[in-house]
Amino acid sequence: MSVRILPLVALLGLPLSASAEAIRVSLEGKAALGEGVPTLLVHIEEPIDGFEVKLKRSDGKTVELKGGGKPGITRRVALEQPEGKFHYEGELTVRFPGNAEPGSMPLSFDTELNGPLKMEVRPEDVDVAGRKLRFTLSRPAGKTEVSVKMDTGKTAFAGDVDFKGAPAGTPLEVKWLPAEGKVMHIRLRAYDTSDFYTGVDLYPWQVDIPHEEVTFASGRSDIPPAEKGKLDASYKSITEALNKYGRWASLRLYVLGHTDTVGSASDNRELSLKRAKSIASYFRQRGLKVPVFYEGFGEQSPAVPTPDETAEAANRRAEYIIAVEDPSLTNAPFTPRWRKP
Repeated sequence: MSVRILPLVALLGLPLSASAEAIRVSLEGKAALGEGVPTLLVHIEEPIDGFEVKLKRSDGKTVELKGGGKPGITRRVALEQPEGKFHYEGELTVRFPGNAEPGSMPLSFDTELNGPLKMEVRPEDVDVAGRKLRFTLSRPAGKTEVSVKMDTGKTAFAGDVDFKGAPAGTPLEVKWLPAEGKVMHIRLRAYDTSDFYTGVDLYPWQVDIPHEEVTFASGRSDIPPAEKGKLDASYKSITEALNKYGRWASLRLYVLGHTDTVGSASDNRELSLKRAKSIASYFRQRGLKVPVFYEGFGEQSPAVPTPDETAEAANRRAEYIIAVEDPSLTNAPFTPRWRKP
């Protein structure tokens, strides 16, 4: 008798016969690592005594499975495999009730198991002034959905950029036209050639809060009562900035402490750290709701370069920075270890 199996045309590329209706085969050929594996689906449409799948993977691994079930049942054949792309060749055989002749069909298909798609965007690759940014993907690039929003509420760019399968690690670039205002939000959603995607939201800006410096007693980090008015005024300015920019994203306040060059570098680092903590703690106690972080740079990032043991008042300072992510510091002497008060 004729083979009574209904293959998936896209899977096998074979024509269908009028009597091929006992079994239907389909494929879930792509999967993400940790979320599943490629799977062959055997849909039982009419009564059968059972079926057998024999497959050989392109790396030599074999897969064999026997199964069965009543009409309406779908058996899932999980194709456990390493990460990557593989090709399978094999056969599916069906046993029919009574003395009917078994039927068989060839199987030939490709699968793909992918780990997380990774995107790298370095701070130096975000060129707001030049209206462009670069990034890389860990797998061949398909397309990228991009939107660039300005503080005016207008969108400088919104659309797709096709990278046509550029190899993994290739520097990929997106550009946008001039637009009024300041760039506040860049959203990237990048797809590989298998339509797996990853995304990132960028906020390439920060706000430096002008303020009057707190005058600490020599070698001390506690805030003198007479200086608290300065911090209250700064608190008001910070709150106004948070109200203005908070609609774009969740914000943070960063407090950076600095000293002059009088004393040892290690003592000055410790002193600047304690003073920054005192200021950050004051803002928290005053009622600031956003996360607050602090770091001390001692004498290593002076506003005015001086010789050692120079009591330069301009270097005894703090910085108050509002940002979405860790701020970009042009002259940081080391990678900050941001702390919470």
